[in-house]
Amino acid sequence: MNTKRIHLIGIGGVGMAGLAVLLKARGHAVSGCDLHRSARTRWLEAQGIRVDEGHAPAHVADADLVVVTPAVRADNPERAAAAGRIRFRGDVLAELVSAAPDAVAVCGSHGKTTTATWIARLLLSLGESVSWAIGGETGDFPVAGVGTGPLVVEADESDGTLAQYHAKTLVVTNCEYDHPDHFKTRDAYLACFAAAKRNAADVLDSVDGLEPLAAALGLDALGLASHNRRNALMAAEVARRRGHAVAAIADALPAIVAERPDRRFQPIAPGVYTDYAHHPTEMACAVAMARQVCRGTLRVLFQPHRYSRTKALLHEFPAAFGGADEVVLCPTYAAFEEPVEGGDVADLYAACREGAYTGNAHTEARRHGERRFYLARSCDEAWEHARNSMQPGDLTLLLGAGDIINLVPKIQADLRASSSPCEPNPCPPKRRIWIGQGTNTWKSDLNLSVEYVKTTGPAGAPGASLVAAHPTLLPWMAGIPGTVGGWIRMNAGAFGHSISEVLAAVKVDGAWVKAEDCGFGYRTSAIRGEIQDFRLKDPDGLRDERGVRDASPSLSACPSCLSSPQSVAASPADYLARRRKFPPGTFGSVFKNPPGDFAGRLLEAVGTKGLRVGGAYVWTEHANVIVRGDGATASDVLALARLMAARVRLRLGVTLDPEVCGLCACLQ
Repeated sequence: MNTKRIHLIGIGGVGMAGLAVLLKARGHAVSGCDLHRSARTRWLEAQGIRVDEGHAPAHVADADLVVVTPAVRADNPERAAAAGRIRFRGDVLAELVSAAPDAVAVCGSHGKTTTATWIARLLLSLGESVSWAIGGETGDFPVAGVGTGPLVVEADESDGTLAQYHAKTLVVTNCEYDHPDHFKTRDAYLACFAAAKRNAADVLDSVDGLEPLAAALGLDALGLASHNRRNALMAAEVARRRGHAVAAIADALPAIVAERPDRRFQPIAPGVYTDYAHHPTEMACAVAMARQVCRGTLRVLFQPHRYSRTKALLHEFPAAFGGADEVVLCPTYAAFEEPVEGGDVADLYAACREGAYTGNAHTEARRHGERRFYLARSCDEAWEHARNSMQPGDLTLLLGAGDIINLVPKIQADLRASSSPCEPNPCPPKRRIWIGQGTNTWKSDLNLSVEYVKTTGPAGAPGASLVAAHPTLLPWMAGIPGTVGGWIRMNAGAFGHSISEVLAAVKVDGAWVKAEDCGFGYRTSAIRGEIQDFRLKDPDGLRDERGVRDASPSLSACPSCLSSPQSVAASPADYLARRRKFPPGTFGSVFKNPPGDFAGRLLEAVGTKGLRVGGAYVWTEHANVIVRGDGATASDVLALARLMAARVRLRLGVTLDPEVCGLCACLQ
C-alpha cells in the first residue's frame, strides 16, 4: 500500500479507530468522520488524526481511499461520493497484518479481545516494543498503540476476511458457529478459520499439553473463571514461544489478568454489571460468573444482537441463562440487518418460555430456583423493572452487544449516592396511563412505576347500563365489557358499528367537545383527558341531565347505518349470544383492520391460528383473537402479538396496528 490520503467513515468505532492509528503509523495521511464526537474521537485527534463530525461528501473529496465497514449503508453520502475508492476495513487490516514481518493475530468465536489485550500487555511488560489494534479498551489501555516490534491484532472473522490473513503467529481461542449473516453454513464458517491456519507460520489453537506451563505460572492461584484461565494460558504460551522465560511471564501475568477489557463482566454501579456477551457460549460464562458473586436474585437483561444470529442459534440461547432467576428480553438490536422471520426477540422469548412452561427443558440449568422470563418493550423498560425490583444482595447483569450499553449513564444516575441499590435515588415518578378500555387493555407483568387510572364520573359507569337504556339504538354493543368512558375513548364498536356514530358531544375535563372535534377514527380518538359526561344524538330531545334517555329515539332520524334491517331486527340478546361464542379470557380483536382489508383475513393467510407462546394462544376459530390459557402471562400475550404482526409484515408487507392499549410500542 503506497502512501495515500485515507479517510475512514465511522472512525469512532472501536475497530476503525485502531485501524486509523496503524495506517497513520505507516505514513498515510489519515482522517475520518463519525456521526457524533466521543471520547474515542477526541483520543484520535490527540494522535494527530483529523475527525469531522457528521457525514458530508466534502470530507472525502481529496481522499485516495475511503474505508468503510459493512454497517455503513450504500446511501451514506460520503460512501456514495467515494464510489470507486471504497475498501472494507477487514480487507485493509488483513493487508497490514500480512505485510508485517512479526504479526500475532488473535481470532476465535469468543475471547479474542481479552486474549489479544493480554498478549499485547504481557509482551509490553516483558520489554517488547509492541504495536497493537484491539477491539476494546481495558481501563487506560487504548484500542491501539504504535511500537517498533511485533504487531498484535484482534482478527475479526465476521466478514470472512480472516481467510486473507498471513500472520507469523495465529492464535485461535475457539471456533463455534456464529455470524450467520455472512456464513450461511457451519462448514463455511469453519473453512474461514482453516484458511487462516494454512496461511500462518505458527498456529496456537489449543491448550492441550500446556498444563505444565499452567502449573509453573501458578495460574490456578489467580482465581480466573475457566474461560479466562484458557485465555491467560494462551497469552502466556505466545510469550513463551517468543523466547521469554517462564519465570518472567509468571511475575508479569497476575497484574495483566487482573484487569479485563471493558464490558467483560464489568461493574458499572452497586449491584449492576455489564458484559458484551451475545453468543450463547459467552452468555453462559457471564451468567455463571454473576451467579458466583450474587447473594440474592440474579436478573439478566439481554438484548439479542441481529436477527440472523437469533434465528440460527435460537435453541441454544435458553440454556445460556442457567443460574439466572429472572431474564428480561429486550427488542433485538438489528445492526444493519432487516428483520428476519424467526429471528425476532419474540421468537427467542417463545423458545425460553417453552422450556419454562412445559417444564421439560433446561432442568439442570435451574439450580437457583425457577427462572422467570419477561419480554420488555424497550431496554429502558427492562431497566425500570430491575431498578424497582432490586433488593440488597441482588445482581443485575446487562448482556448484549447493541445499544443496551446506552443504559449505563441512566443506571449510574439512578443509583448515584444510594448506600444500597434498593434505595431509589431519585425516586422514579409514577407515569399515569388512562384506561377504561375493557378487556382491550394490556398491562405489563414487569414491575413498572406506572399508575393505571380508570375513567371516573358519570361516564365511568358500566357500559351495560347504556345498552340497557338504549336497547334499540345500541344492541350491537351488548356484551362489550368496560365503561362508557372507555367505550368513547377507544371508539368501541362491533358488528360494523361504532359508538362515535351516535355521539353528539363529550365532556372532557369540564369542557364540552363536539363529537366531530374528538378525532374519532377506527378504534381511536384524540381524547386525552377524563371523560365526565356525554350527549347522544337525539332528535326527540328525550334525555335527562346525565345523558340517560327515557325513551327510544326515532330510528328514522338516526344515522343511516343504524337504521339498517340488521340494526332494527337485532336485539341486545341476539348480539350477546353471538359474542358468547368467543372463548373466555380473550381480548377481542387484537389488531385493527387495515384500510380496505381485514386483519383476521391477513392473519389467517399467514397461519397464525393455534400459534402459541407460553400459555397464550391464537384462537383456532379466529386468527385475530388471543386467548389467555392456563399459565398465560402478560409477556406471553405481548410476544404472541408481536409474532402475529411480524408474520403479516414480513410475508405480506402489511403493518397491523393493535387495538389493544399497551401493545402499540412493541410491535414494529
